[in-house]
Amino acid sequence: MNLKRLSIGTFNLYNLNEPALPVYTDADGWSEEQYTRKIDWTQRTIRQLRPDVLGFQELWHADSITRALEASGLAEDYDLLAPENANGTRIVCAAIVRKGLLAGEAEWIEAFPEKLVLKSSGDDPQTPEIGVNIDSFSRPVLAFRISPREDHEPVHVYVCHLKSKAPAKVYREDWFRANEEIYKKHQTNLGAAISTIRRTAEAAALRFMLTEVMKGTRSPVIVLGDINDGQQSNTANILTEQPRYLVGASRGGGDVSLYTAQTLQEYRSTRDVYYTHIHQDMMESLDHILVSEEFYDNSRRRLWMFDGMTVSNDHLHFDDHKESGTNDHGVVCATFKHGPIKTEAREIAEDVG
Repeated sequence: MNLKRLSIGTFNLYNLNEPALPVYTDADGWSEEQYTRKIDWTQRTIRQLRPDVLGFQELWHADSITRALEASGLAEDYDLLAPENANGTRIVCAAIVRKGLLAGEAEWIEAFPEKLVLKSSGDDPQTPEIGVNIDSFSRPVLAFRISPREDHEPVHVYVCHLKSKAPAKVYREDWFRANEEIYKKHQTNLGAAISTIRRTAEAAALRFMLTEVMKGTRSPVIVLGDINDGQQSNTANILTEQPRYLVGASRGGGDVSLYTAQTLQEYRSTRDVYYTHIHQDMMESLDHILVSEEFYDNSRRRLWMFDGMTVSNDHLHFDDHKESGTNDHGVVCATFKHGPIKTEAREIAEDVG
């Protein structure tokens, strides 16, 4: 297969589970009517976008996404990646990949890298010791490879869903109950801090995995999903390693850098209207597509050029997701066209420095 264009999307399914199965503390889950509407809206979204790769978050049951894909009429066009244990009891990431693109087997990574250490004795005498003892992702990361071009290396794709910003429910903890009079007034603060630490650790673990794949190689990488944080957040900065974006004829690119499709789109627009979530009337961008330098226009090692991004988010302005079957996140899709940098241009750029 030698694609001239490659489209990548990310889609938070808003707790897609089979009807009547529990979802968090909702013991009754979706009714048959609500479920039917969810499947219909999901399949229409898939059919409208038809990307080459579409990553999913908040899938509970593999049968549900199978049903949506079949309803779209596109089941014969895609390979569905969903874990065998997606039986409605836990949240997983999943994906559909256009047939002929998948290279090898998919895996769901739950444990943090064995060598990851989040401990420090402090940078100076005034800084106290710190240690973070987290060893797994809240939602396993889906990892697989695709081969959109026979003349290039396969692309490593990671679908992630990092810990939300919702405060951890510390009122359930023994230490809280043992001294509730003290802790009750602090539970929001403490819970938010714990969620932030967990999400930060997950970002660091994923970044550790990415660097192992990217450092000193020419392996293209795409990370997509709900990182539950914004474009300029510390979570995003850890994942991307904050590369410099160049314009004009400048050539750069970083060996382990990731570039956000949001920023690439902003360079082509006079307005920033990107948002994928609304919480308490605050519009945020939580869902991202991050790409390595092989997909960055101004990289010396460019293979693909950014060709635009869409965000389907009008449904976020109506808080009727159960009635309408919609989800509570925008659906992001980015397209890249095959356009390797010319050999002579690369040589000139490298000579200039």
